[in-house]
Amino acid sequence: MFPDRKARSFLDLGVISRLAGFPLLARRPMQGNVSGRHASPHRGSSVEFAEYRKYVPGDDLRRLDWRAYGRSDRFYIKEFEADTNLRCCLVLDTSGSMDFGSTGVSKIEYARKISGTLAQMALQQGDAVGLSCVANGVVSNIPPKRNPAHLMALFDLLEQAKPKGETQLASVLHELAETIRQRALIIILSDLFVEPEILRSSFQHLRFRKHDVAVFHLLDPQELGFQFRRPTRFLDLEGGAAVFADPSEIAERYHKAIHSYLDAIIAIVHESAVDYHRVSIDESFEQVLTRFLIGRTRSKGVR
Repeated sequence: MFPDRKARSFLDLGVISRLAGFPLLARRPMQGNVSGRHASPHRGSSVEFAEYRKYVPGDDLRRLDWRAYGRSDRFYIKEFEADTNLRCCLVLDTSGSMDFGSTGVSKIEYARKISGTLAQMALQQGDAVGLSCVANGVVSNIPPKRNPAHLMALFDLLEQAKPKGETQLASVLHELAETIRQRALIIILSDLFVEPEILRSSFQHLRFRKHDVAVFHLLDPQELGFQFRRPTRFLDLEGGAAVFADPSEIAERYHKAIHSYLDAIIAIVHESAVDYHRVSIDESFEQVLTRFLIGRTRSKGVR
């Protein structure tokens, strides 16, 4: 555990301790600058065999496979997987809609808990971690680094992040796809209040750049269930006009629209090979992270 100068409301040390047995793994080969626990796209020295290739003058003779020579009368070199460290980039949606919460915790507060826990875990296992707060653009950004002092700066930014403004998530993801140069694990925490078809191209852009993309889709129980019983004034937290409506008159259309939207999101993330997790924010964030980490352990080695 790295020492912090002050208590953080979004950090639960008990949860971090219980999750310590689950490594944060990438599903795709990463490009780091030091040795680590993640697969690299390059060949190197490890215990995991990758493939044979023909010998060329100058190769290390210690890597010759003499058994293969005995079978084929040709020289072959053994190649092994290289291991490297991970670059983890947290993308936190700080648009106005993230300020909503009907259960005593808002979506931004829930996102802080997940982000802070994952940042702590990544640094503990020797990986670099960074944070981008985004709304109608990149509001603030800390590039990935590996030292404990950097983690304190990231926590400060996480604590100061305030939900405000409109969502321009898709265009921001396109920007990040170009500005994050090396392969990285990009973890997006958002309510994804964007047209699904607009999100499709941004997810595919990230995957085209060889990033491993994970999404925590944070939704409030009222957004999923729409259990309003009396005429209600609905506010647009991103600056649009308020709407006064009788829930009994619009509930059926709302449920149809939300189901259509969620089905479209599912289709897009499957098509784009995004590691997608829909989360109702009344659920324990520890259980959400446990599923996320276990799923990545099972899918280790996916190229």
